[in-house]
Amino acid sequence: EVENLIDLEMDGFSSSSKARNGRYQRSASDWGYDGDLVEDDDKVGLYSYKVQSTITSRLANTMIQAKMVNNARRPQPIMFDVQVPKGAFIDNFTMDINGITFTSHIREKSEARKMYAQAKAKGKAAGIVRSNALDMENFQTEVNVPPGMRIQFQLHYHEMIRRKLSSYEHVISVKPGRLAKHLEVDVRIIEPQGLRYVHVPNSLGDHFNGITTISKGEKKAHVSFKPTMDQQRKCPKCSSTAVDGNFVVQYDVNRETTGGELEIFNGYFIHFFAPENLDPLPKNILFVIDVSGSMWGLKMKQTIEAMKAILSELRAADQFSLIDFNHNVRCWRDNLVSATPAQVEDAKKYIQTIHPNGGTNINEALLRATFILNEAKSLGMLDPNSVSMIVLVSDGDPTVGELKLTTIQKNVKQSIKDEFSLFCLGIGFDVDYDFLQRIATDNRGMAQRIFGNQETSLQMKNFYNQVSTPLLKKIQFNYPQESVSDVTQSSFHNYFGGSEIVVAGKVDTENLQHLESIVTATAANAELVMETLRDVEELDGFMKKDKYADPDFTRKLWAYLTVNQMMAERNAAPTAALKRNITKSILQMSLDHHIVTPFTAMLIENAEKDEIMLADQPKDPRKGCCPGTLGLTPNAPNNNKGIPAWANVTAVPVSFMPEQRSPPVSSLSINRVDNDPHFIIHLPKSQRNICFNINSEPGKILNLVSDPGTGVAVNGQLVGAKKAENKKLNTYFGKIGFYFQKKGLKVEISTEKITLKDGSYAITLSWADTGHIIRKQLLISVKKESNVTITVGEEMSFMVLLHRVWKKHPVNVDFLGIYIPPENQFSPAAHGLIGQFVSEPEVSIHHQTPGQAPEKPQAIMEVKGNKFTVTRGVQKDYRTDRVLGTDVLCWFVHNSGKGFIDGHYRDYLVPHLYSFMKKP
Repeated sequence: EVENLIDLEMDGFSSSSKARNGRYQRSASDWGYDGDLVEDDDKVGLYSYKVQSTITSRLANTMIQAKMVNNARRPQPIMFDVQVPKGAFIDNFTMDINGITFTSHIREKSEARKMYAQAKAKGKAAGIVRSNALDMENFQTEVNVPPGMRIQFQLHYHEMIRRKLSSYEHVISVKPGRLAKHLEVDVRIIEPQGLRYVHVPNSLGDHFNGITTISKGEKKAHVSFKPTMDQQRKCPKCSSTAVDGNFVVQYDVNRETTGGELEIFNGYFIHFFAPENLDPLPKNILFVIDVSGSMWGLKMKQTIEAMKAILSELRAADQFSLIDFNHNVRCWRDNLVSATPAQVEDAKKYIQTIHPNGGTNINEALLRATFILNEAKSLGMLDPNSVSMIVLVSDGDPTVGELKLTTIQKNVKQSIKDEFSLFCLGIGFDVDYDFLQRIATDNRGMAQRIFGNQETSLQMKNFYNQVSTPLLKKIQFNYPQESVSDVTQSSFHNYFGGSEIVVAGKVDTENLQHLESIVTATAANAELVMETLRDVEELDGFMKKDKYADPDFTRKLWAYLTVNQMMAERNAAPTAALKRNITKSILQMSLDHHIVTPFTAMLIENAEKDEIMLADQPKDPRKGCCPGTLGLTPNAPNNNKGIPAWANVTAVPVSFMPEQRSPPVSSLSINRVDNDPHFIIHLPKSQRNICFNINSEPGKILNLVSDPGTGVAVNGQLVGAKKAENKKLNTYFGKIGFYFQKKGLKVEISTEKITLKDGSYAITLSWADTGHIIRKQLLISVKKESNVTITVGEEMSFMVLLHRVWKKHPVNVDFLGIYIPPENQFSPAAHGLIGQFVSEPEVSIHHQTPGQAPEKPQAIMEVKGNKFTVTRGVQKDYRTDRVLGTDVLCWFVHNSGKGFIDGHYRDYLVPHLYSFMKKP
């Protein structure tokens, strides 16, 4: 799998290098930052946001560039935040910080780590970048920038555009986050086969009707999207941007009647195979549906709606059955039945009666499905030309029966025996998508993540449509050995209508005459298919005449296909020795072709090579799922094994600002509740901190997070001060409870002890201890008389801070504070005083005026349809200093957060320490 996410932590660059180069005093106007830049409250101006993408014979090279400036009178973080598509290879990332340029180089991982360690040991500036492999993740860079300084970020990646449902679809994430003086998306398409059509759907919304221009020729097209600053605004007087989504370009190419096309260029060949005008093959399909308790609610409703529509599309020649499973496995029919109208209607009625509950027994469900197909084959019930497949729909990890994922993968592989395909749909954010992808790829299928929302049903139907029309089975491509070498995968289990098979290899240009007549494709259900050879001289001339065409497209496509194929082969390797050999090959390909894989690292350094960062791969491939981060922050790299970096904050100044005294704690991008109780909500998109207090009574329990999607509840019970002051009794959190429903675990933290409960089992640590508790992949780390960190795999983490007071104090009592990072992978269904901000609301703050105190100006906040006055103030973060705390600037919402939180704070009162709340 390729690298889609980079997580970068920075432990400081030496200010001496900036002084030596004499660059940090250059003004913003040196780079053209003048005129009508629009700034948010943070005074950050986005001068330019540019996306340039060129597609050459399905290979898309994309560059995203942002030029920004800090026009505030104080240093502050500036963020570059983009999304990189599934399957893309990041091949370059550069930063230009006031004239200091950082460029990237690919190295073998151990070598890069050694260089990084040497640079750090010699006192040189060093940072760390970690890469991750997921389907569509944030690439987010944050740099603390002094006043007046400008910065440019530039990211390059390439990907192969896959054909689905008879169309190539190029998706570019365009989320500048603010108004840009110059905003441009420029897409050029060069297809030697000729363009059948080019279409740009209105994916960014009706707001931008008529702005996109399309120029299409016979073999080339140019798509341009250049909204003016006024056109970008959400409303005529708004200072926020409406550009926030995906820019999509769809097209298809002309095809010969045989459906095959060979393109030879610069010593490589690319073979595109997409025959049409063939009759669909009958299919034997088993739908295996997860109906465990975690599927309750919208997920199940949408799944039922999608399944009813899918069942209606079965053809008369198809055979099918349904399996639903939780801790038990049930079959609608114990064998395959023909898709007659009566059987389809009966299956729909059965689906309608499903009620989610219980655990998840994936292993038994898949083995039951494979048994039904294998038995049907052995009894001669399957048409020899039919295609058999299983479609699994699930939202979670196994919790019942076989729990070891590698064992499940092995069991399913042995049972399927390469006879049919397994397709997996993973629903929601908490699904182990990596496992579903491995088990599907291992069994001639594919996986897709479906995000649990109102469009779940449509996403499921679109996925099914990709595999619902098999046209060919057991395809074998035959290439003359005297002409080609290093050919990528050349045999395929199935070909589905509307898709495309792509094969690549190296070619001997002196033996091209063999390719014209000998290249063939055979299939179990079709006659010999002759291929079409694109005239080499014609293609060479066409490519060299076009200044936008990538002259290296054949080599890059070959490398792209080869690396992905080797990664799949490595996952399925039966022996450690074979896996090591494949790893060596992947490593060499990565170095030769300058792409980041799990076995390489990207070094990012300045020209003098005295400031260096390292791109590396984290141990857990699921780290950072939704959203991910790449943060260039003042935090030192975390050396505490198992404890998230945010829980070990160290106040270290970032080097891109002039020397400071008493530097602030990083960007403090974390949600927290501390003191009596003060809530600080960090909004990552708008980079704001919003504060409010809750004034309730001792003994009451407030819900902080209630997430039925992930099965996580976090509540805090209030304790009162010993007596009132100024007719007000302060309250604090005396107990905090965590309920991890899917694991069956409860954690209670009080000012006396820490207790983990698992049914009748319980274990307790006191605050006098330093130690760890590990149970069901949940880690509790206790630091003596200081804090407790709870880590749930790489999906979630929490920190509870202990505040001790003098026992004989006449008023104050011991209390707890809780810190929750916004990167926690809660589901969209999350709510609670903190959980509701998983979906960040649109916040506008304007009309700032002086307050009664000079340091406390007032402003108008608009959020969730409400409009009210807020006050600029300071709250405390106690992670680095539990006595005095560190100042955090925020906008304070009065009246217990009224208008900012949903409903009234009383709506968040729950009866027990482990209760889920009802939405207000």
